[in-house]
Parts: sequence; structure tokens; C-alpha cells
Amino acid sequence: MGNLTVGGTGKTPMVLWIAEQLAAEGKNTAILTRGYRGTSSADTRGEPQSDEVALLRERLSGKVKIGVGADRYKNGEVLARHGTEYFVLDDGFQHLRLARDADIVLIDATDPFGGGMTLPAGRLREPISALRRADIVVITRSVQAPAPAIEAMIRRHTKSPIFYAATKLENVLRVPQLAVGLPQEQWPRARFMAFCGIGNPSAFFEDLGRWGFQVAGERSFPDHHVYNTREVEELELAAAICGADALICTEKDVWNLRHAPFTAMPVYCCRISLELPTEEFRTAIAVAVSRKQESGEV
Repeated sequence: MGNLTVGGTGKTPMVLWIAEQLAAEGKNTAILTRGYRGTSSADTRGEPQSDEVALLRERLSGKVKIGVGADRYKNGEVLARHGTEYFVLDDGFQHLRLARDADIVLIDATDPFGGGMTLPAGRLREPISALRRADIVVITRSVQAPAPAIEAMIRRHTKSPIFYAATKLENVLRVPQLAVGLPQEQWPRARFMAFCGIGNPSAFFEDLGRWGFQVAGERSFPDHHVYNTREVEELELAAAICGADALICTEKDVWNLRHAPFTAMPVYCCRISLELPTEEFRTAIAVAVSRKQESGEV
């Protein structure tokens, strides 16, 4: 599973969705992920190096194994020897070394084709024609379904089924423990200073507005940004100046805040999931797997 463009398209929520579906069916499942910069799964203190890996471990609670590192083929072999039968390859559309049963490609409706040009001129990792390898296409962050212009471009390169995935807000949790949720009736009443360090920050800010939050201020940082004490103090000051009651970020940001605690103002994160037509999507995966097995591609 992966995408054509650099930046965030909702891959981590999609990985979570698929892994949770497989785990619920009792399947021995593992996620193979490069991790940020392809680092190993932990540092010298045993802490994951990647915010995405930390989020996956927190959400999946041991239900699914996670193999982390640049050599996903080797990690997959090790996990297979220990009984893993189903693998979810995170951000693997361009990782052609690994055979796959179903190739799922995510396209962000807010910037679907990265300006139409490959890196460095545009944001495409490879030409749009690579969609011919896709078995399933998922359009994320679309305010409408269908999106005719995006579908028309996709249809130039593939006849594979197209699905739409909506971002659902599950809970608003107090940082850092994530053990206490803000009561839902408070979500639209409080004034928040929003911040994040993700691939597509504008999507998060737009989601907050769509969910009915009062956003008094916004600040974005580079993807995977690790916050320091000075930045935290600046965020607290900015929140106070704009009259916010609290700060709010993404769940992915929580791990990158672990060494710079907030002291002057409460901080919350948004726990999200993807909404997909479950049965139709599972059927499309099964059809793709069956077709490849019959053709001898896997």
C-alpha cells in the first residue's frame, strides 16, 4: 500500500484499518514499515525511532506484529518464520522487490497528482501512469464523492475499483498519557490553538473546522518534527495571545512531544480512523488476490 506523491495521504490510518480488519478475523498479521528514515525499531532506551511506529504500536496493542527497517524483505522473512501469514506493507507501492497480492494506492483529493510532475519539479514519486499497477485506488480527504475530475484522470491509467475514505474523529485525548478524553460536548465549545508536524498540515486544520472545532490559531512544522522546549513555550505563548483554552495536535505528534512537556496549558490530540465501505472494500481485495494467484503473479 502506498501513494504516488510525497507527503501525507492518510497512509497510517489506512494501514491501521487493514491491520485491524485482519486481526479481527484472527489472522496472524504483521505490518512491514520502513519507519522514518529507515531506522531500526528502537533506540538505546528501547523507544521507537518513528512517530508512525509508536502510533501503530499504541493503537494495535500487540494484536499485530510490526517489522521496522529499510530491508522489509528481510524483516518479512523473519516474521514469516515465526508464523506470520498476512503482511501489510506500509508505503510500499514503489517497493517492487516485494511481491504483493493486492496493491492499494491512496490519492489525496486536496493534491491528487502533485502538480503532474515528478520530483524535484513536482511532488510525484513516479509518473501518474504507474497507476496501472494499482489493484485498488482510494481517494482520501475528498469533500465530495464522487470527484469526477480526479476519477477521470485515474481512469486514463487503470480500470481498478475506486473507493473514498473519510476521516472520522474517534476521540480527543489529553496529552501525554492519552488516558483521558475530552467530553464530546466540549469539542465545539473550547477554543484551540492547533499545531502539527505532518505531511499535509492543511488537511488537519481543515478537518478541525469540518468537525466543528473553534480554532483560534494555527502553526505547522515539518513532517516528523521533534519538538523542543523553546517551541513548546512559544506554542503556549501563542495560544495565550490568541485566547485559546487549550492546544490541539494530531496523534502522530504526541510521540514527538515526549521530551518537551507542556506546563502552562492543556494539550489534546485527535484520534482518527478511516471510514470505508467495509464489505465492498474487503471484496475488492479478495478479487485482486484471487486474480493475481490465478495469473501466477504471486
